[in-house]
Amino acid sequence: MTASPGAAPPRPARRELLEGPIAATLLRKTLPVIGGMIAMLSFNLVDTWFISRLGTEELAAVSFTFPVVFTVISLAIGLGIGTSAVVGRRLGRGEFTAVRRRSTDAALLGLVVGVLMTLLGLATLEPLFRLLGADDTLLPHIRDYMGVWYFGAAAMIVPRVLNSILRAHGNTVTQGLMMGLAALINVVLDWWLIFGVGPIPAMGVFGAALATVLSWGLMAVTLVFQRELRGLFDLAGLTPAGLLDSWRELGRIAGPAALTSVFTPLAMGLLTRIVAGHGHHAVAGFGVGTRIEAFAQIAVLGLSMTLSPLVSQNAGAGQYDRVRRAIFGCFLFVLLWQLLVWAVLQGLAPWLVAGYAEREAVGEVLRHFLWLVPLGLGAQGVVILAVSSCNALHRPARAMRLSVVRLFVLSVPLAWLGGRLAGTTGIFSGMLVANLLMALVAWWQIRVVLTRYR
Repeated sequence: MTASPGAAPPRPARRELLEGPIAATLLRKTLPVIGGMIAMLSFNLVDTWFISRLGTEELAAVSFTFPVVFTVISLAIGLGIGTSAVVGRRLGRGEFTAVRRRSTDAALLGLVVGVLMTLLGLATLEPLFRLLGADDTLLPHIRDYMGVWYFGAAAMIVPRVLNSILRAHGNTVTQGLMMGLAALINVVLDWWLIFGVGPIPAMGVFGAALATVLSWGLMAVTLVFQRELRGLFDLAGLTPAGLLDSWRELGRIAGPAALTSVFTPLAMGLLTRIVAGHGHHAVAGFGVGTRIEAFAQIAVLGLSMTLSPLVSQNAGAGQYDRVRRAIFGCFLFVLLWQLLVWAVLQGLAPWLVAGYAEREAVGEVLRHFLWLVPLGLGAQGVVILAVSSCNALHRPARAMRLSVVRLFVLSVPLAWLGGRLAGTTGIFSGMLVANLLMALVAWWQIRVVLTRYR
């Protein structure tokens, strides 16, 4: 059933974000997101574990794809951030008809961007990865993987936009369930398609990419038919002028947010190029480490997704004291939480190294990564939440500046300098120092933004 154009969303969801206890509300909203993200991060971890069974060259090849894959995912994240900020603020103001229009047009924008990414990716596949440092030994494996993966770009982007619409309304449970279902299917398909089962031939890295695309595609189709989202779609009122008007409003936040999100994989590509100068074993160890790092930061990433709609709705309603308490409370939480995560990783390090590193040289790189890089994840979490909050407050330019400084003024230059001085250990030390310095800058910048609303 489709809701009427002016219908308001369920009142309890809005009241919870605008009036509920901040800590308890964020906890309830974040836990389903974390569950879903754990499931989704298993895509990379499961793929990496299976591919590591194929050999070091295959593992190094897929590690080269990570910056490019994350670029597409970052575009989706940026679109989701912009969608959540626009929809959340209009919900806070009670503009429910505009919410339906923006929700519909955001989903269409995600589809268009996905198709463009497929065309661009296939056209630039080989020269791009040569630029990143891949040689003739690795390129056949990269072609096998990305030649399939690029065809699923729209399936990667659209579900993230749809989930951001649900989060802006206070619904995080559906996202968690959908992600869990997709991850479960991915595990099964990985085993069948990578190594072959019965009549299904072994496809290697080609099979790993195909499993990911099929899993994401199923989630996209399921979300399109989800009852709450169907009630927010307004295809009957679609007009070219209205679509462009929506895209302009979304673009004011989504454009800079998407560009900001792309900075991370761009910097990751530069870091991968720096690491590649130390051999295939260094790239393989670094690739495994970055996937573990993403998993270790799951709470921060989940919190950034649920903090944003809370900030957007309360800012739209003029409740800036709640905005202030939510942001700085989250800063303190992630610093303490990530310190605990670092301690846990040190205990798990021997098993992680044994499970993912087939060669001693790869294991040595991974050990140094696990000791140094996760130590700065609390500080990096402060930066991530500051960027998310700036976007939610409709300050995307400031969010972009924070990302540029962290990645290109601090992280990449300090990693390069560390690599020249102390090899891969120096690279990881430079990444740690960059995060610690940037956390101080981010904290200060959020104080400046919020001071204007006193």
